[in-house]
Amino acid sequence: MNDKPQQVTRRSFLTETLWGTCLAGLGGLAGLVIARSRKNRTLWQIDPAKCVACGRCATHCVLQESAVKCVHAFSMCGYCRICFGFFEPQPHALDEGAENQLCPMGAIRRRFVEEPYYEYTIDEQLCIGCGKCVKGCNAFGNGSLHLQVRHDRCVNCNVCSIGDACPSGAFRRVPADQPYLFKGGHS
Repeated sequence: MNDKPQQVTRRSFLTETLWGTCLAGLGGLAGLVIARSRKNRTLWQIDPAKCVACGRCATHCVLQESAVKCVHAFSMCGYCRICFGFFEPQPHALDEGAENQLCPMGAIRRRFVEEPYYEYTIDEQLCIGCGKCVKGCNAFGNGSLHLQVRHDRCVNCNVCSIGDACPSGAFRRVPADQPYLFKGGHS
């Protein structure tokens, strides 16, 4: 065992200082590149003001299960007893029976709050992005249901196949730090 302290020479000091400076500079450059790439990154999203709920989101996504899902702007919702995003236009009865529901997958859940109010929530695991509920809500309701690209699913294709098929031009690029567009500015 050598208990003698090592002597620092001028050459070793300059060499280690130069290496440290180079590594710090490379780290700073890498951080700058990452920050700039994140700042300019964009994602696909649906503009709810332009969406016509044509149903193509369910069938034109490159993924087997579409990355587009229905979302609910609760701040716009009237919590109606008869929600036209939930019920068929002329339901047999005002209950949750599948024959009365507009959604082909049963992705909308209806829960009694208090007379005459009901809460409607979306089960995104079941939603296929067909837009039937959105179309019903826009036609006869207050429009609180709308479609959005869910970025935890979307692969962010260079050219979005749903966007190419969209008849209203509702698909557009948005900044990655603000990835969702909500109706009426609500989340």
